[in-house]
Amino acid sequence: MVTVRRYGMVGLAVGALLWSAGCGLGEPSTGSDGAGGQGAKGGAAAGTALAALETLTVKEEGSKDGYGRERFGSAWADVDGNSCGTRDDILKRDLAEVEYKDGDDCVVASGVLKDDPYSGEDVEFRRGASKVDIDHLVSLSDAWKKGASEWEPAKRIAFANDPLNLLAVNASPNRAKGDGDAAKWLPPNKTYRCAYVAGQVAVKKKYEVWVTAGERDAMRTILDGCPEEKLPEGDAPTEAPDRFRAK
Repeated sequence: MVTVRRYGMVGLAVGALLWSAGCGLGEPSTGSDGAGGQGAKGGAAAGTALAALETLTVKEEGSKDGYGRERFGSAWADVDGNSCGTRDDILKRDLAEVEYKDGDDCVVASGVLKDDPYSGEDVEFRRGASKVDIDHLVSLSDAWKKGASEWEPAKRIAFANDPLNLLAVNASPNRAKGDGDAAKWLPPNKTYRCAYVAGQVAVKKKYEVWVTAGERDAMRTILDGCPEEKLPEGDAPTEAPDRFRAK
């Protein structure tokens, strides 16, 4: 068995969500009620998600025309060349009590998602009957409407498989999220909202995905409550190797 620690990253009516928002996992930066942050007007500290948020391009949401999952390549492509698909890489990273398929040290057969980021519950993973999803923090269709439709295929493939943008989560709240951005959906688990928004900011900054004004304001409201929340980092390339293809 292998125990893997999850990365420290990363529908309710948002009007009600935002004013009661909490901070990230672990010890909150300024208190779990999400109040009292210095915010952008007070000058966000370098290296924080709040400072990075102010660097994102703000534009109206584009069209979803032309979007399809195939635009981002085959699902869970082995872009890092470790002979394991991206889904199994994230399961190994985020689950505890991991067991593998017989004769295979790559394919995860079972495990437990401890303290699920979205619900705060422990969720069992069993291949073929799983209640665990791998979520794109910034959904593929959201990215498509905010810049990805103009990218080269190699960048879209990298985006879909970047560990910075991926998280093992409880399937039920994830499916309620759909492709919603932070103005439309936040995790029911209030203690994860700061980390969740910080993760989205990190992904959008890395790939130059823009935000709408409403989305920026929703993100700022959350991060105002935890102004010291650090911007997550990831070193995966922003272009996939030439051997991968997308339509």
